Amino acid sequence: MKIWIDGDACPNAIKDILFRAAERTATRLTLVANHTVKIPRSPHISFLQVASGFDVADNEIVKRLAPGDLVITGDIPLAAEIIENGGQALNPRGELYTADNIKARLTMRDLMESLRSSGVESGGQAPLNHGDRKAFADQLDKIITRHG
Repeated sequence: MKIWIDGDACPNAIKDILFRAAERTATRLTLVANHTVKIPRSPHISFLQVASGFDVADNEIVKRLAPGDLVITGDIPLAAEIIENGGQALNPRGELYTADNIKARLTMRDLMESLRSSGVESGGQAPLNHGDRKAFADQLDKIITRHG
């Protein structure tokens, strides 16, 4: 299993957890983003910079994904595509997207997008907190252990 990070919107606290996990478990990890992101020196961690543009990083991840790979993303349409291609998708709050829950997540995303475009203030997500980071780290450990 290889880990891919949709790096353009991944919180730094989550990247730090991922970098430590990649080192600890010797798991290959690639951060994909359209801007330069600092990564630690490691034989297990790499950075792939892509051109700017809508979904360029997402498309690159999908193109390089192998079945069983894990993608860290909060992008629900990307998560759906990852699952469809045999990968796993985990959001930065520790929620594992699955074939059983992704359709409901897409429906809710589309509803919220529709409300926002009609002028309804949704307030957005709360900032990442300690519980979110712990939930993410716990879920990541389970996945790595299962595939290790």
